[in-house]
Amino acid sequence: MKRNGARFVSWLATLIWFATWSASAATYNPLAVSTNFSPATVKLTVHDAARQRDIPILVYLPAEKSPAPVVLFSHGLGGSREGNAFMGRHWAARGYVAVFLQHPGSDTSVWQGKPPAARMAAMQQAAGAKNFQLRVKDVPAVLDQLTLWNQSASNALTGRLDLKHVGMSGHSFGAVTTEAVSGESLPGLGQIYTDARIQAAIAFSPSSPRGGKATSAAFGSVKIPWLLMTGTEDVAPIGNIDVASRLAVYPALPPGGKYELVLDGAEHSAFTDSALPGDRAARNPNHHRAILAISTAFWDAYLKNDPAARAWLDGDGSRSVLEPKDRWQKK
Repeated sequence: MKRNGARFVSWLATLIWFATWSASAATYNPLAVSTNFSPATVKLTVHDAARQRDIPILVYLPAEKSPAPVVLFSHGLGGSREGNAFMGRHWAARGYVAVFLQHPGSDTSVWQGKPPAARMAAMQQAAGAKNFQLRVKDVPAVLDQLTLWNQSASNALTGRLDLKHVGMSGHSFGAVTTEAVSGESLPGLGQIYTDARIQAAIAFSPSSPRGGKATSAAFGSVKIPWLLMTGTEDVAPIGNIDVASRLAVYPALPPGGKYELVLDGAEHSAFTDSALPGDRAARNPNHHRAILAISTAFWDAYLKNDPAARAWLDGDGSRSVLEPKDRWQKK
């Protein structure tokens, strides 16, 4: 009799937990933000003494003064820390410290002041191995400095950073940077750039090495959650990166917290603030809505360990912000 009673209590507790979890997932909304909130921003420069290199950053701060999870963003070729502000503002409104890096040598300095006819050649030259090496080393340098500022006596970031919960993200060349520091294995080198402080990563417009075996070797050992976002028209003239290269990354990833969103009709600029030269179609306003919702749910699930966010992401919630031809998969 006592055993049956204990089983009933256990069953009832499970039922109550499931009902609470289901209700929480049903009300979870990654797009919900305070209409009156505008994030404070701070511009700082990280000095990497070992490389004698200065890395400008732009930080979007949440309303809460207590330590908040940190999300890094790496811009694409020719961009700056000012880019992708729509992401920085939303992530901060959702309770994250969003740190946007600027990579000298592959930032706006590549094309500014040059005649239009010379810009493409300059961009092509800047997209090489030298700047890749600089970029991937910028990430740990910034994390090291954030740690020092967080512990300092007086700084705009003092006590504001929860550096036990760090996410990494980036677009295009920034996605390549993100992949390298978040678990990608490089030929003959392994995961030499992987930073163990990064717990989850989002690659906007990812790309893969040439060849099936190379792709499997590159991404088969990724251990942390990854979210990939691309579009059916996501091509880039520099590097001749096509949609097939972007779509090859997801199948090569091992299962466990891996997601891919392919936005129908989305060009390379869908993941930036505004249109880019060479765009062929009008921008779809729902693309930014989907990008913000799913990226936020991903951060909430894997940096805040929010079960409602995880249920929304893994269940039907994600489809609620997508259009019928958008493709969404997880493993």
